[in-house]
Amino acid sequence: MSGEPCLAKSCKPSCHASRQVGHAANRMEGFLPTVISVHLHHGTDMADVTSSSHRDFSPSRAASLFSGDRFYNRLSWAIPILILAIWEFAARVGWIEPQVLPSPSSVAETAWNLARSGDLFVHLGVSLLRALTGFLIGGTIGLALGVLVGFSRLAQALFDRSIQMVRAIPFLAMLPLVIVWFGVGEGAKIFLVALAVLFPVYINTMLGIRQIDPKLMELAKVIGMKWPAVVRRIILPGAMPAILTGVRYALAHAWLALVIAETLATTKGIGFFAMDAREFLQTNVIVLTMIIYAIIGVVADALVRALETRFLSWHANYTKGEKA
Repeated sequence: MSGEPCLAKSCKPSCHASRQVGHAANRMEGFLPTVISVHLHHGTDMADVTSSSHRDFSPSRAASLFSGDRFYNRLSWAIPILILAIWEFAARVGWIEPQVLPSPSSVAETAWNLARSGDLFVHLGVSLLRALTGFLIGGTIGLALGVLVGFSRLAQALFDRSIQMVRAIPFLAMLPLVIVWFGVGEGAKIFLVALAVLFPVYINTMLGIRQIDPKLMELAKVIGMKWPAVVRRIILPGAMPAILTGVRYALAHAWLALVIAETLATTKGIGFFAMDAREFLQTNVIVLTMIIYAIIGVVADALVRALETRFLSWHANYTKGEKA
């Protein structure tokens, strides 16, 4: 219509408006991909394109936010340190019996002696290897199944119900069957860890893909974005928060499964270390193993936070200083 001359005077406003709409559409066709590309690759919020609030961000305000982050970071460590101080004081004045709960200084001395002899690093290395192997196997399978079911209703009909039924089985109830299948060797321990890791990664990956904003998908369709680009620029970045949440849960489940797995006939590992100490009523060693699990959990969580900073820099809730 825009290519034909307008003969009637009454049509001139309509034709002029049509030409304006056509020009605006052409401009938006080139503008929207640029906005989406900047939004997904450079961490720019969509609101930044039209808002001047971020341009007015002063250095003094940035310094105040940074100091606030440091304050809350120190505050997060203050509570554990305070608990250790109270614990040490209560043990030294005799409020807590050493056989019931040894003092932190006694546990630290035990850790130093075991580290000097090398026993601590041997057991820790074996446990870390088991946990890492099981996590990689279970996490890979869970991620693949989550992506497959998230994208395909056919795959959901084929796999999801069976996976949910297996997930509902109590973990300890499968232990006798696992022993029958794998014996009490390394295979059984790695299988238990992989099984515990699989479900959190699978569920969160599937839900992350299913919860992508439909408006983003419609926008990608309107501007003619190819399907591989849609997956790479919209679906996977949008599902990444849920996937990394699944990784967090999986790490916790991995250590829980490892503790159970290392109660099977074994002579190495942190779980065996704790069970052996129980036989001789070595509460300081038992507490040491609990502290080791806690430290490993904190380190693993810090790694996931680093991944969030790396892969979710475009998300307003995961920018530096605002991570959950």
